[in-house]
Amino acid sequence: MKHVIWTALALACATVSTTAVAGDAHGTTADEARALAETGATGDFARSLQAQEKRLQAERSYYPAMFRAAYARYPRIPAGALEALAYSQSRWHQLRPDRNGEPTHGDMPRAWGVMGLYAGDGFADQVGEAAALLGTTPEQVKHSPSTNILAAAVLLDRELRGSARDDEALAQALQRYAGFGESPGATVGAVDAYARESFAFDVLLGMDRGVNDNGIRVPERAVQWERAFPADTLARLNAPLVRLDLDRDTVEAEAFAIDPRSEQLVTRQAAGNAVAGNGIAGAGSVQSLATVDFPGARWVTSPNYSSRGGTAVREVAIHTMQGSYAGSISWFQKASAGVSAHYLIRSSDGQVTQMVRESQKAWHVRSHNPHSIGIEHEGYISNPDWYTTAMYNASAAITRQSCARYAGIVCTRAMKTYTSADLSDSSYDILGHQNLTDNSHTDPGKYWNWSKYYGLINPGSGGTTKILDSFESSVGHFVTSPAYSGSTTGISTASTAARNCSIRHGGSCSLQVRLVDNTSSSASWAVRLLSGSGNPGSNTALSRNGRVGFWVFVAGSGMSVAVGIDDSDGTERSTSKAVPANKWTYVEWKLSDAAQWNAWAGNSNGAITASTVKLDAIWFLHANTSYTVNAYVDDVQLRN
Repeated sequence: MKHVIWTALALACATVSTTAVAGDAHGTTADEARALAETGATGDFARSLQAQEKRLQAERSYYPAMFRAAYARYPRIPAGALEALAYSQSRWHQLRPDRNGEPTHGDMPRAWGVMGLYAGDGFADQVGEAAALLGTTPEQVKHSPSTNILAAAVLLDRELRGSARDDEALAQALQRYAGFGESPGATVGAVDAYARESFAFDVLLGMDRGVNDNGIRVPERAVQWERAFPADTLARLNAPLVRLDLDRDTVEAEAFAIDPRSEQLVTRQAAGNAVAGNGIAGAGSVQSLATVDFPGARWVTSPNYSSRGGTAVREVAIHTMQGSYAGSISWFQKASAGVSAHYLIRSSDGQVTQMVRESQKAWHVRSHNPHSIGIEHEGYISNPDWYTTAMYNASAAITRQSCARYAGIVCTRAMKTYTSADLSDSSYDILGHQNLTDNSHTDPGKYWNWSKYYGLINPGSGGTTKILDSFESSVGHFVTSPAYSGSTTGISTASTAARNCSIRHGGSCSLQVRLVDNTSSSASWAVRLLSGSGNPGSNTALSRNGRVGFWVFVAGSGMSVAVGIDDSDGTERSTSKAVPANKWTYVEWKLSDAAQWNAWAGNSNGAITASTVKLDAIWFLHANTSYTVNAYVDDVQLRN
């Protein structure tokens, strides 16, 4: 039998009390300060964000016991599925759309409770169905977290159908469970099927990666992606997966190929053809990447658009969906919904779906529709955890492209701080839905980091940026092998670092770091990629009042990165930052912030204390794994 494996490369029964969720009276811990610093938040915005994160953490402490009770009652449900489902739908936050702060958006069906259950209004009545099965009332399902979790469990248990507990059974059950469509027996169209697949993929991705963030705990376990979905579906969902034929040492899959730049599984079909397996084309179809205005986006046609009538584009409107990515895809393709946007962005990894061409008018901001581009972001305005680095980066890339494409949109004319005031008649081109005249919505809300977003769409703004290594003509300071340092563990000497001009963030080339496992070692990978061969005299001086950072792309999940700095008293190592798979992500550390540094070697004290220091190394951190991982670094820089 041929040896073929598949592997992911991306890859208590009472209502929570108001006392429990208040919890922001204590001081800031070192971990909290570090997490806050990594958001780039400052001033009043940082304090508001911190207070909300503490409230969320206190609330979340009640849920593990409720999940355990649900598993005890419905033992067929695989471990981790309920936690991942709650993470996908609510980020472990009790949704109450009947309260201020959780407004509806575009009349999209409202979701209730920590499990984000629908109550009809265009989607399935999960609340009513679960209440009948549990012998309770819909109001109890909506408002009691423990009952809400049991409600999701009874619905998922119903959809598991049989004794199988593998990932194929779970993926199919999640698609049936999703709630898109008005009744369980309704015909499922191609785009609704795509939305359900996307929903199931997002839940399984949470299980595959695991989550440990501000009180959210989703246990990590490897998902058998080849059993969960057909290969063409994985390609359509942008799943970071390859097939490895170990006997022949090849990477292939019949009608599919590995994209040499992204290292993802893609269809071999010519550009412009429909994605294999969807069986349809035209309105309501999931099409190839060649049809989109933003490179890399998925294309799903919405019927809700009209002509701009010759009006020039001059605004970008930032939205929050008040719902899930998959649910919004399903809702926006319904003619009866009467709402749409040009782009939708997934929180977990920044995946982009385009639903209306930029040349057409999407229906999202009333009188501003003729001259605006609409970008919808997955999540809810009361929970800042939805606004991930991957989401900000993807959104900023769309907005930067709009600034380059339309003379009426200038990136420096974007909001820098939150306000609920009407700004659309002033000099702002990039602003929130809440700031547009003739609109009553409150998204993206006070937890959207406008300062961070402004910096992303205006790189280097508010100071100077010094590029230390661009890799345009050479490897610059990174002249040694990844395995050169004695501090490196887990990888073999076959690992390499070299210029690569097929994938890059800016310019023409980047540094490709190819990490190969040391089969004789079970140690976790800790790779100290030395700059200047570890000799501080060979490195560029950095001033302490800046931020050191770089762009990174990793063709696999589970990678974290850090940097080492040679200080006057030794070498300090930064806190590590997890990076999403298959997306360019910018990471940086503030040299003067002691919360972002740890003592590492010599007489280091866990803080950057000298006025002038040197970059020692970029670190790559990963659990021990048998497969090779490629990482790419670009534009190593110092921002002042």
